[in-house]
Amino acid sequence: MVDPLEFTFATVFACSAFAACVAEHSAVLQSIQIDLLCTIPLDTAKVRLQLQKRVPLEDSDGEPKYKGLLGTIATIAREEGLLALWKGIIPGLHRQCLYGGLRIGLYEPVKAFFVGSYYSADVPLFSKILSALLTGAIAIVVANPTDLVKVRLQAEGKLPVGVPRRYSGALDAYYAIVKQEGVAALWTGLGPNIARNAIINAAELASYDHIKETILKIPGFTDSVLTHILAGLGAGFFAVCIGSPVDVVKSRMMGDSMYKGTIDCFFKTLKSEGLFAFYKGFFPNFGRLGSWNVIMFLTLEQVKKFFR
Repeated sequence: MVDPLEFTFATVFACSAFAACVAEHSAVLQSIQIDLLCTIPLDTAKVRLQLQKRVPLEDSDGEPKYKGLLGTIATIAREEGLLALWKGIIPGLHRQCLYGGLRIGLYEPVKAFFVGSYYSADVPLFSKILSALLTGAIAIVVANPTDLVKVRLQAEGKLPVGVPRRYSGALDAYYAIVKQEGVAALWTGLGPNIARNAIINAAELASYDHIKETILKIPGFTDSVLTHILAGLGAGFFAVCIGSPVDVVKSRMMGDSMYKGTIDCFFKTLKSEGLFAFYKGFFPNFGRLGSWNVIMFLTLEQVKKFFR
């Protein structure tokens, strides 16, 4: 059901950006701020697993360097130090402010545009999906440079002694990419990134909206924290199942310059590693997106409640 808009776009953008950044760092649960383990380490592990190919990253025993979520986290912490798990936190926060604020802030206005601001029945699932696809695509076009820098920082592992790091930090990465590769390079991987984020946004927002709406029809359920948690977990699961293949292609294109384009990356990966390569990092991805969605939607609901 679409009610007359309760908030201005600026207010919803600010709430959404704040909620997205909190999800990248900590959570607010029933008005109590509870520090949670950052989801960035899970994202770093996911990127390393997605970028790992069969031959280049094998160790001396012929085994993959990174094995599973916990193994990847342990390897990174052992070789590079614990703080290496938080590589990309600064551009990650940049990304969440831009991408999170736009994709969520635009969702209700776009949905209202498709069905009418005073539509009194339940909004069809198709309209929810279409609205989320559109807002996800618009948001990532703006935020792609932040995503690129985050992946570049997370992708860099342990270097040989005496070899300097490619970038000293997020701001240096933005500057170096523009200087060495041109401004257009900041939008490297935009095609798969639009596909990935439009699809995942639809899976997250439309499924959260629909699951929450369905749960509230069950006797005994109210618009409570439990409802938000269940809907957030469902949104995260659908997002990973649907978006993992394009997420792998996006990470590989941003982290490696060997690919000529999206199609080239897809078929090279499929040919050399098989279909399951597109689900590398599935569990850390779900660990990240599942917890991220729960934290983000819980925070968003609490912040909106505060503004009401």
